[in-house]
Amino acid sequence: MGGERAPLLEVTGLAKAFGPNPVLRDVSLRVAPASIHALLGENGAGKSTLARVLLGMERADAGAVLLGGARYAPASAEEARRAGVVLVPQERTLCAHLTVVDNVVLGIEPLARARLGLEIRDRSRARAVARAAIALVTADPGRVPLDARAGELGVADQQLVEIARALAQGGLREDGRLAARLLVLDEPTSSLGQSDAARLFERVGALRDAGLAVLLVTHFLSDVRAHADRYTVLRDGRVAGEGDPREIEPAQIVREMLGRALDDTRASADTRASADTRASADTRASADTRASADTRASAVPEAARPDGGEVVLEAEGVSGVKRPKRASLTLRRGEILGIAGLVGSGRTELLRILAGLDPRRGGTVALRAPRGIGLLSEDRGGEGLMLGRSLAENVWLSPRAPRFAMPRSLLSEGARWIEELAIRAGGPEQRVGELSGGNQQKVQIARLLREDFDVLLVDEPTRGIDVASKAQVLTLLRDLARAGKAIVLVSSQLDELVTTCDRIAVLRRGTLDPPRPASSWTEASLLLEASS
Repeated sequence: MGGERAPLLEVTGLAKAFGPNPVLRDVSLRVAPASIHALLGENGAGKSTLARVLLGMERADAGAVLLGGARYAPASAEEARRAGVVLVPQERTLCAHLTVVDNVVLGIEPLARARLGLEIRDRSRARAVARAAIALVTADPGRVPLDARAGELGVADQQLVEIARALAQGGLREDGRLAARLLVLDEPTSSLGQSDAARLFERVGALRDAGLAVLLVTHFLSDVRAHADRYTVLRDGRVAGEGDPREIEPAQIVREMLGRALDDTRASADTRASADTRASADTRASADTRASADTRASAVPEAARPDGGEVVLEAEGVSGVKRPKRASLTLRRGEILGIAGLVGSGRTELLRILAGLDPRRGGTVALRAPRGIGLLSEDRGGEGLMLGRSLAENVWLSPRAPRFAMPRSLLSEGARWIEELAIRAGGPEQRVGELSGGNQQKVQIARLLREDFDVLLVDEPTRGIDVASKAQVLTLLRDLARAGKAIVLVSSQLDELVTTCDRIAVLRRGTLDPPRPASSWTEASLLLEASS
């Protein structure tokens, strides 16, 4: 005990709930100075909420946090930055048209007093701050030119600038050194290839060696084992495991994340799911529903079989502007092909390329479907539906539909699909924005079915909907496959892929692995494959 370093960050008994739903439950962890501490967990485990509490974006309901031995409870992100706690978010936040200097000092521009008492930007000090920050994140100062526009840099160098800006946000000491003490990295390698990721972690390791503590939020077990000094697993908002990742087998860490062993069969994974508590209320409810024999029978019927079905979609070596890097697949009529992968792996981008919505930089796509291809967007409210318009108008909306339609025809078509899909609505004239998430999703599906597409690209169809609607949507997809539709299903809920699909392929860092029969996968093996 005498040789153990005092922690820089000490979290004790932290709790946080949103309404009746607890998200963090008695969470405790210690982050040592000059260390990389990985924070692991499935989607909805509580990682983001914990990070937001540490960054002053949320207030904890209970518990205590010490930073450097002093009580730490920031009321805002600005207070957190002044205390030296800074964030590099998963999504890029750089302004592509601004220079590296301008991006690094954005929001903290040094000012100098000019004549008449006016304050103007101090360009020399701004450049000094940017130079100091960039020097910390790259071994070669010339690698990231200060006057280059951010949009002209590669993805890996943009990430370095993101880190440099976060460090600069923590302020400067009197000796000119940056004052940041804890750097929160949220999925820093999700959009990077292996070589770029290795180079990034080389610089993160240098920051650690210089005394900075790093809280690494990630799904990549390979990154954790290679670069982290300690790890903590959250499950259901509780600490489910912790230790030295180099001394713990990956299978053990996955077991801590899922609460199940790697060798679970497909059937036993579904059975165990009924007892597995999830942080997400929807997912937790889904597990409860599977415990019911009636619902299980309807939610997990035998999957449609693709044997002998004609090939309706074939992609070879497809690449996008950023993601995917290389993806090849063959889709047959009557099958459901699942695509698993972590956030940022390129799943949505692949579907959008196959649908012709995003540009394809390389490879070929052959569509052999007379009725064409349709996409169910993951962004239901942003691009999948017109929330301010009626159910009938949303179902009718299509480039194939007549530009003008009599109100009676619109309402009749809307009423038809309300009955077909058991949409709970006051009538076809009700605004879609007034419906529940599950019923909104059914409206999206109704539009695709009305078009009678041969190929359906379905992106996160059960996100944000209730348990009954989840079971109905998944059953509907299987029924459509049996009726001859060919379906590509992207879902972050790995149990849905295992119990719904015929084959599953894993997309890792932009590259799609060959698919395997769904019966050969479990949730745990999918997660291990995606995070390796």
